Amino acid sequence: MKNPLPASVIPYTINSSGVYAKFSHLIKLVVFLIFSQVFLGDGTAAERPRSVTAKEYDEMMKSISNWNRWGKEDQLGTINLITPGKRIEAARLVQKGISVSLALELNTKISDMNNSPFKHKRISWSWEGHQGANDQYSVSYHGWAHSHMDGLLHFSYQGKFCNGFEFSDLDKSIKNGDGSFTKLGIHNYQTGILTRGILVDMPLLLGKDYMEPGIAVMPSDIEQWEKKTGLKIGSGDVLLIRTGRWERIRKKGGWNFIVMAAGANVDLAPWLKERDVAMIGSDGVNDVSPSNVQGLPNPLHALVIVGLGMPALDNLDLDKLAETAKKLNRWDFMFTCSPMRVVGGTGSPLNPQAFF
Repeated sequence: MKNPLPASVIPYTINSSGVYAKFSHLIKLVVFLIFSQVFLGDGTAAERPRSVTAKEYDEMMKSISNWNRWGKEDQLGTINLITPGKRIEAARLVQKGISVSLALELNTKISDMNNSPFKHKRISWSWEGHQGANDQYSVSYHGWAHSHMDGLLHFSYQGKFCNGFEFSDLDKSIKNGDGSFTKLGIHNYQTGILTRGILVDMPLLLGKDYMEPGIAVMPSDIEQWEKKTGLKIGSGDVLLIRTGRWERIRKKGGWNFIVMAAGANVDLAPWLKERDVAMIGSDGVNDVSPSNVQGLPNPLHALVIVGLGMPALDNLDLDKLAETAKKLNRWDFMFTCSPMRVVGGTGSPLNPQAFF
């Protein structure tokens, strides 16, 4: 499949000092007017994110906290839930030997959704009768364009990372250029992640080709999917939520994904805690946008990364996975991924795999 991201989308960039900051109230009003009347394929009213105050959000962060659950110095977070037994259980799901990549082709085109395109430089060489070539890669992968894994250093909340590690210690290390702060780095997952993955295909559940931007995925939607498929998401699983982002781009073209995007709202975080999910991922950045959480554009990110200690997978290509799952009538599979072994890294570009 070709890279689904267009070379250009709506010709402006949203940031805290620009359009969004000046017109966020107008954007929210427009979103309300458009989506308050939208109905889903099963006839039920589509849900937009409920309004959450800063105080309510703070209480939620505290209520779901996994801090010290695996010890004061723990740096794995919810990946601790993937036990040897869980890995063996996941491996037994491989019955047909079919593998599917969940990564986008690395995007080399600059756009409003990709201000850091992947750069690939090849260098040919000849030495003592031998010829070959080398590569040079460069990318700043966090954002909306590249498939990647967010580690536990990617987000802090009120000056603290997961398990209470101080943001100020990292900030000081960066400013000093000494690289001394490496706690919670992506290198902690150096042995890789292998567990059961479950795909929740929201467009299929709703009888649509894709979810419209701004519509929230709720815990009740996940539970409705469980009833439809007979699966139950449990401890140590990786939950992958398809919104149909790439299908919508193919059919309607690009739009400003920062302003409006389908995704999960903050109410999913307590549900993830209750089910002891190990990791989440999506074809977007997991959060619905606008979030309707006071002062926070990506509140679910902070809840799962800081509160739960849960890595997150962003901008996955879940279309081929959905196609394969539907063909096999199976929405659970063995999931694997191995982030780059970068000491103190905040995350990693990634090519996750599903095996049926």
